[in-house]
Amino acid sequence: MTSTPTTLWEDLLGHVRLNHPELVRGWFADLGVVKLELGVLEILARNPAQCRYLEQHCARVFTEAAQAATGRLVSVSFRAEVEADDDRHAADGYAFEDEREQLRLKPDYTFEHFVTGPCNRLAHAAALSVAQEPGRSYNPLFVYGPVGLGKTHLLQAVCHAIRTAQPSARFYYISCETFINHFIEAVERGALNRFRYRYRGVDGLVIDDIQFLAERERSQEEFFHTFNTLHHSQRQIILSADCSPSEIPSLEERLVSRFNSGLVALLDRPCLETRMAIIRKKAKLRCIEVPEDVIRLVAARIESNIRELEGALLKLDALSQTRSGKITLELAQEALGASSGERGVSVPAVLDAVARRFGVKVSELQSKRRSREITHPRHLCMYLCRQLTSKSLEEIGGYFGGRDHTTVLHAVRTITEEAAADASLQRLLSELSLEARQVG
Repeated sequence: MTSTPTTLWEDLLGHVRLNHPELVRGWFADLGVVKLELGVLEILARNPAQCRYLEQHCARVFTEAAQAATGRLVSVSFRAEVEADDDRHAADGYAFEDEREQLRLKPDYTFEHFVTGPCNRLAHAAALSVAQEPGRSYNPLFVYGPVGLGKTHLLQAVCHAIRTAQPSARFYYISCETFINHFIEAVERGALNRFRYRYRGVDGLVIDDIQFLAERERSQEEFFHTFNTLHHSQRQIILSADCSPSEIPSLEERLVSRFNSGLVALLDRPCLETRMAIIRKKAKLRCIEVPEDVIRLVAARIESNIRELEGALLKLDALSQTRSGKITLELAQEALGASSGERGVSVPAVLDAVARRFGVKVSELQSKRRSREITHPRHLCMYLCRQLTSKSLEEIGGYFGGRDHTTVLHAVRTITEEAAADASLQRLLSELSLEARQVG
């Protein structure tokens, strides 16, 4: 008895599900056999995006299944119900169905090239865990910190690792701006169902700079439902921002709550040793020979972020090519000059200014005492050190009896909240800032 297209498809799909479950997607149920002609079994998909997935990852598997189901030496081909039109945008005119809309991964943004230190160890460990078990370990993973500290590097490292270990996994890596633009396009063109199918059908969604959702009410609403769909089906969500979820302005409370439901990891400014390790790594990647004394000088001068360190390294390399061809300490001193990451105020200057204002000893501010007359000035010191110097949270904590970065972060947040509601505290902070700058 000759099989009907329906029963043939059921046999074929059953074979794929049994033998290759890792390739099966929910939308496979919407596929179907069109015809078997001249030894070619034609399978119909809904759109070009599905066709691309089938052709790239499933051609061999479906051929094997078709031969098992028919008992004949056949091949398979895939056709989209809605074909792409070359005169319009890709995938029937919808940008969000075009794989090229993803952010391009930089080849050197891998875990092997990421330098760890006290400033980023938690975020790095969490990203590694997510790459090994997406959707299970930390979901969502929210990475935040100032610009140029490695957030994008970590996100791309996860994508690189998953693409290597699980080539069939559909991890979609985009910017928040791209998500918003795709949503606007879908609304304007009446394609919300296709937009949702695209974003909610992935195995992992990685979005850079999620803070740009601020004040975008409809985009926040759509992302809220996308987040819920992915999270409930245990598919990985990774987000980055320049501040913590609760500090993103005009972000709905329900989104803040969901972002905080996973692991929220801070990337802080790197300490001196980490900055030196970063320069060594960058120099090795670019085949630039840099003496150790120059590495220490650059790391000491530039404390703000990794991009500035890399910029300084490239400047030294360019200058050396116009001179002797070697990077020397004298060349580095000339190249860096007065420009550096320093903000002109030292931690001892802040300590001195606060100690004089409150009539306490500097040693008391650095002690373990927890009385109100000491803890409040100490919190002010930590806050001002964070505002006026380029020291990392870890380095600031070292000036206060070796306290860890979470203690400093708590002090900064406490003073920030109090100053927002207290004009007299704002004036005090301004006066202390001026006094610390005068000390230097």
